[in-house]
Amino acid sequence: MDERAGLWRLAGLVAGLAGLATSYTAAMVLTIRESPVVAIAEGVIRLTPGPVADFVIRFFGSGNKALLLVMILLIVSVVFAALGAAARRRWWVPLAGYSVLALVTAAAVLLQRGSATADLLPVVIGYLTWLLVLALLVAPLRRLERTGAAPRPAGASVVVADEQTGAHGRRTFLVRAVLVGGAAVVVAGAGRVLGTGRRAVEETRRLLRIEGAGQTPPPRGSSLGVDDIASWQTPNDDFYQIHTALVVPAIAPVDWRLRIHGMVEREVELTYDALLARERTEAWTTLSCVSNPVGGDLVGNALWTGVLTSDLLAEAGVLPGADAVLQTSEDGWTCGTPLEALTDGRGAMLAVAMNGEALPIEHGFPVRTLVPGLYGYVSATKWVVDLEVTRFADFSAYWTQRGWSERGPVKIASRIDVPRSGEDVPAGRVAFGGVAWMQGTGVSTVEFSVDGGEWVAADLGRVPSADTWVQWAGTTDVGPGDHRVRVRATDADGNVQTDVERGVLPDGATGLDEVDFTATDTSTPDE
Repeated sequence: MDERAGLWRLAGLVAGLAGLATSYTAAMVLTIRESPVVAIAEGVIRLTPGPVADFVIRFFGSGNKALLLVMILLIVSVVFAALGAAARRRWWVPLAGYSVLALVTAAAVLLQRGSATADLLPVVIGYLTWLLVLALLVAPLRRLERTGAAPRPAGASVVVADEQTGAHGRRTFLVRAVLVGGAAVVVAGAGRVLGTGRRAVEETRRLLRIEGAGQTPPPRGSSLGVDDIASWQTPNDDFYQIHTALVVPAIAPVDWRLRIHGMVEREVELTYDALLARERTEAWTTLSCVSNPVGGDLVGNALWTGVLTSDLLAEAGVLPGADAVLQTSEDGWTCGTPLEALTDGRGAMLAVAMNGEALPIEHGFPVRTLVPGLYGYVSATKWVVDLEVTRFADFSAYWTQRGWSERGPVKIASRIDVPRSGEDVPAGRVAFGGVAWMQGTGVSTVEFSVDGGEWVAADLGRVPSADTWVQWAGTTDVGPGDHRVRVRATDADGNVQTDVERGVLPDGATGLDEVDFTATDTSTPDE
């Protein structure tokens, strides 16, 4: 009886996973971004409270989405097995369970921005697969149940017949389960192969050449030449990625449109070609995430090429009373940006290139926004498709709904890259270094202190503007033993970085970065 119960659970699990495989493949073939599991996962992301989301981002980093998918698959696998076990006694339980799962998934798909009725087709296909495969698998199991339950006359031949019938039923079930499982793997693999939408967009992006992009080299002296300090120019592959999309949108340039509307005299709609035909600007700009803890690495510096948002908004004609722009991404993510920051000459842009090449898909291809001096959660919309001129009082954006502040000006920050935490260094003249930033204002001085001693002024690299980070480096004498070094920056207005420790909520972390290290005496004792 225990063995039979396990077979029923296995039937439910195989049927459930087969449904997920067919729905995934259908989504890939139809180039629908939200397969059922992805739609559920993105729904979970949208509903996650701000403090929880921040903890997950900081603790698991870029692996948080993969972890979420694994957790969802484990949970639904348990549900599928339970539905299979329930089918042994009540045929209608798995029907009801699959129906609830399908309705929840359908709701998640329809809540995605820009969803249509056709996006439900993968859900329908998965639902039908669940029902058909479960019926196929439980048929031999029901015959097993009837064999075991029917009254039979005593006798050795009857016992042998029962055993043969049971063995045949188990064999039939196992063969079907293996065939269905194998078919599910093949179908899922085919879906991955057939999901050419992203690959086609990536090929288009790779071949795209944006005239004039990448013409501004890093300034001489921006790098101090100290090993292990973060590169002044962050390579695209190393630039931090924080977004809520489980599967990033893959938008072909020919399909991209931007609508500027709301409190304007006239609506403006742009295609990708029309945007590229406009006068472009290029600037080195450091971006930092509001979730970056003190000393964290959610910050990077790149050369951005794009079209100034001030020109586009001037063309639309902003009406009196507006104080914000609600930005919307292709995946439905929103942020609210102060109108002033988009029009005050600081260089806010619709970026089309990063470090001289078309934006990587993960960083917003074909077009994203960036605003120097603001944290990304209120300014940097990847895959941007909509700009609504409005008022802060009339909307609540994605992260502000989750406890973050409405406006997010960056805070002055500095970081120690050399030495690394826990590193052993030779005692004597010890080198220290790192980066500091205060976009929009600039950094005037950086100082470091060992073991609470006097603050030592560091050398600074040269920077092209106040919108980039700066490398810092310096040396001082350190004796053998365990030590701690701290760093602080002062901005161009004379404001000294605070040592008051605060978490990232609601508008960015404060405090001084500290690193523990050990200085080792390497001198040879006298004979």
